[in-house]
Amino acid sequence: MAISKAAQPQFNPYGDDDPVQETDDGTWTAPVATGPLTAVLRLPGSKSLTNRELVLAALANGPSLLRAPLHSRDTALMVEALRTLGTSIVEVPGEGGFGPDLLVTPGELGGGFIDCGLAGTVMRFLPPVAALALGPVAFDGDAAARKRPMRTTIDALRALGVDVSDDGRGALPFNLYGTGSVAGGDLSIDASASSQFVSGLLLAAPRFENGLRLRHTGETLPSLPHIEMTIVCLAARGVVVENPEPGLWIVPPSEIQALDVDIEPDLSNAGPFLAAALVAGGSVTVQGWPEHTTQVGARMADILRDMGGRVTQTPTSLTVEGGGGIHGISLDEASELAPTVAAVAALADSETVLTGIAHLRGHETDRLAALAAEITALGGDVTETDDGLVIRPAPLSGGLWHAYEDHRMATAGAIIGLATAGLEIDDIGTTAKTLPQFPELWSQMLTGSAPLL
Repeated sequence: MAISKAAQPQFNPYGDDDPVQETDDGTWTAPVATGPLTAVLRLPGSKSLTNRELVLAALANGPSLLRAPLHSRDTALMVEALRTLGTSIVEVPGEGGFGPDLLVTPGELGGGFIDCGLAGTVMRFLPPVAALALGPVAFDGDAAARKRPMRTTIDALRALGVDVSDDGRGALPFNLYGTGSVAGGDLSIDASASSQFVSGLLLAAPRFENGLRLRHTGETLPSLPHIEMTIVCLAARGVVVENPEPGLWIVPPSEIQALDVDIEPDLSNAGPFLAAALVAGGSVTVQGWPEHTTQVGARMADILRDMGGRVTQTPTSLTVEGGGGIHGISLDEASELAPTVAAVAALADSETVLTGIAHLRGHETDRLAALAAEITALGGDVTETDDGLVIRPAPLSGGLWHAYEDHRMATAGAIIGLATAGLEIDDIGTTAKTLPQFPELWSQMLTGSAPLL
């Protein structure tokens, strides 16, 4: 596959003057751990929850306050897109050092241009919302976004009677013309490529005149926890989604209640920091870890335990301790955690087999091919399978790690860099997609030079 340095500029929603530490050629030298860690940190809100709650707040029956939301490229794109459609979103002072809270007030939905960037939640959640608008809505995004599958959303909207023009591409860019309402009713889709196709329809379905009876027809459905997250968010706002059998969801026409929401920390973003304890030894504690959650990132506790870590959880925190070696595992459906797991596995003492993640080929990049290429380039032993990866022990050496405009590829490189001197990441700025502070937090975790968020 072609490998090139991402051209997108670094993004910092806080406008901080602190630059990302890069070499003269624009790469970022991944710091090597020189001793066991002792780090305690808090992380900003979940991207998945922030963007779901933004959509629901925009469709609700009154104003909603989102406390401790994530401020990143993906969420900024969602905010601007909803503002374009007619929603008022105002920043108000927040607490905890995570940036402002967001006061969301629904408005009359109208047309405009939506920049999706490289955000799957924007390109797949907002077309059903835009179908409720009155007027034309155009969707486009980064060059890499035009390669991400969108045919399921486009075909679904057409089946619901929405006028969509994509020149047959089944991908960005495309246009739709909203008439102010969607009839809804029975709909069958194949969401094998992404659970976001299901979530996007469920989020808007309560506003359809007849609700929605949605059936998935494909053989597989990835990332079921993300669909469960959507259902829980809807339930909190008074919308009961029935799931009488696997692959069938029934949403009645309902008012979406206004609600003030505390956004949980992003547990998938916590994964690399917790994994660092296995690689470097010592301990890393993430504060604010929810006792109960629908986030797929919560699986990192069990995964890292199986790989050799000692995991301790309290009602408000999670701690991982390492130092006893890293062991390979067999893991099915790792979903968005796969890049983190693969990076740790590249440093393990036995084979790791990852299965059930074929859908990662349609994420920001083909993550399976990218992980195989980058680990192999450092001397690793990786076999790419139809639906996953097999990673075997092999000595690694430094080199250039390509991020492919993918935040999780960038953080995977940082994990391997903890134990591999001379590893340079070509585009650490792409972590701004979901965690703009990543380079600073990573360095602080290792040096203790400043308090972590």
